Amino acid sequence: MQPYYFLGYSAQNSQLSLFQSFLFYFHKVELTAVLESQGNIYKSPLTVTISLFLPCSAQSHSPHCAMRSSNFFTFLLVMALLVPHERTAAEDDSSGFRGYERDALLALKEGFNSSFLNRNWTGIMCYMNEAPYWHGIQCVNGRVTGIILESMGISGEIKTDALANLTELSLLSFKNNSVSGNLMDFANNPKLRKIDLSDNKFQDQIPSSLLYLHSLESLLLQENNLTGPIPGFNQSSLKTFNVSQNNLSGPIPETKTLQSFGLSSYLGNEKLCGPPTRSLCNTTIALSQSKSENLGIKSDGPPFGTILVVVNVIVLVVLMFLFIIYYKKYKKLKAEMKAKNLLPKDEEHDSTIVDRAMEKRNREIEMGKLIFVENNGPRFELDDLLKASAEGLGHGNFGNCYKAMLDVGPVVVVKRLKDLKPLSSEEFTRQIRAIADQKHPNLMPLLGYFYSKDEKLFLYRFAAHGNIYNRLHGGRGTRNRVPFRWSSRLAVARGVARALEHLHLSTRSQTTAPHGNLKSSNVLLDENDEVLVTDYGLSSLIALPIAAQRMVSFKTPEYQSHKRISKKSDVWSYGSLLLELLTGRIPAHSAPPGTNGVDLSGWVHRAVREEWTAEIFDPEIAVQRGANQGMLRLMKIAMRCCEKSPEKRPEISQVVAEVEEVKVAVDSEDEEFSYSSLDPSVTDESLSATASAAIADDRR
Repeated sequence: MQPYYFLGYSAQNSQLSLFQSFLFYFHKVELTAVLESQGNIYKSPLTVTISLFLPCSAQSHSPHCAMRSSNFFTFLLVMALLVPHERTAAEDDSSGFRGYERDALLALKEGFNSSFLNRNWTGIMCYMNEAPYWHGIQCVNGRVTGIILESMGISGEIKTDALANLTELSLLSFKNNSVSGNLMDFANNPKLRKIDLSDNKFQDQIPSSLLYLHSLESLLLQENNLTGPIPGFNQSSLKTFNVSQNNLSGPIPETKTLQSFGLSSYLGNEKLCGPPTRSLCNTTIALSQSKSENLGIKSDGPPFGTILVVVNVIVLVVLMFLFIIYYKKYKKLKAEMKAKNLLPKDEEHDSTIVDRAMEKRNREIEMGKLIFVENNGPRFELDDLLKASAEGLGHGNFGNCYKAMLDVGPVVVVKRLKDLKPLSSEEFTRQIRAIADQKHPNLMPLLGYFYSKDEKLFLYRFAAHGNIYNRLHGGRGTRNRVPFRWSSRLAVARGVARALEHLHLSTRSQTTAPHGNLKSSNVLLDENDEVLVTDYGLSSLIALPIAAQRMVSFKTPEYQSHKRISKKSDVWSYGSLLLELLTGRIPAHSAPPGTNGVDLSGWVHRAVREEWTAEIFDPEIAVQRGANQGMLRLMKIAMRCCEKSPEKRPEISQVVAEVEEVKVAVDSEDEEFSYSSLDPSVTDESLSATASAAIADDRR
């Protein structure tokens, strides 16, 4: 189709019949006039079908042809302006590729926390197919070819498929912002030449889709939180490359392209090894490297993987030989001790069992095997896990979670841990055993774990109904939202309290928080809506500076003022969880990145003081008038748990008893107070007065 341009208007020539009853081909000319006046944009479309009009080609310079086109378009212009049509912003570029690309950019805007883009990215995206109206957008022939949003203070998280519809994109830069989440999937952006995502907060691995950008000239990913291996980039077009100051690990692939870049491109990644760094690679093949090799990507140079396998076999043979020598000496020494009656028979028997068990476990750990902590739990090999189809479940403070669907066996959740203390395999095993020994119906059991130098994994069973954060806050204001009823919220409060009580009774020390990171996203629901608390005991594995930044127990008033942690820190976290359940609002101390939270305890006190207490409760449960007494009693428990002074907070066992009383009282209520009916004697005014009095009395 051949485009025409005349005084800012666009028309196209095509051979289409306007009247289906005719067999003739006509020329259809489409003309769109766009006017802007006082912020309002008007568009007037006009379609004319004419059989005598012939288009002038780009090579034609005939004055007659130019005059004929000019007169024709002048006539169409006059006719078009006689029929103004007001156009909304949603109609801009609403057809064809432009509509898809505009939707993609609007989705990007929604993910960003930028008031500037909210104001600027409206209306027409590209003017006259070339000049962009939107800040940071480059257009060619009406298609988006570049996105440049540098040093704008943008935060938020980008979806991995955010660029899927921008198929003409050749330049992408979010340099020097605070954008988080996984890197995007670039599979649908084959024309990308330059990518600069440096100095942000991107996490997880570098996507393998970058390997298939055959025109890629520049890739800058430095100053992020990227983990895992470096893919085997081997594009001859790649001239600029930097992944420094991340958390990448494993050997640097020995491709001609990657080996052409200097040490500065890889600095700040302590777990990277091989040239051009000075670190020699460990002979153990890391799990992350195995994942890269499974992609089937071949690189130039020597067969590095083959060399590693051979070295591994040699090392394994040597270790087995040393173990045989050690075991023979061990047996000989034990026999001598037994002959001299230095070893009692019972002690000999017990120590032999323990020694053999520990030796077997340490050998499995050193060889990088999955260790299962449940004797009657599921069993599968690491290879089965690597081959399983995986689905990302989210990004936690201490690692990403994946849902792994094995070919044979259960669906499991793999938690990939990061930012751990530098623990030896024995220390790590000891801490894991302490976590695995916690058994309670409301605690998510640990199925198994994996330990290597570069990878630490936890295995859990899959909780089909997700976490409480998503159940409380997901889908608000949509038709698909399923109300989270009062009885279900009370069941969550009860289950979490019981789980905490078990953890506290199992912990002797008063200066530690047995859970340490209790929040709604760490409370799960299984397929039967049974409450399961997860992420308990991780404080023993996390380095203190990292824990102080991310764990809930370090956000308590006593830690903020006196750097103190205790069991009462968990009680404070539990009180905040109760307030989240009752109000439907997100606590500030556990709000996800890019989400604005509320100091719930202070907000409730302010509501009482300003006498709008009836607005405290989440509207989804506030309409259940028959349950208001139970809500008020639970609110009183929450406020006592959130006292600034830990000495004024109740013990968790006392909290459990009081929550049980609320549950009994709710169960004994008459059917007239069911969720489907309203108590006419209970009004907003009476509820407000009752709540104010109850909370005020409790404060005294």
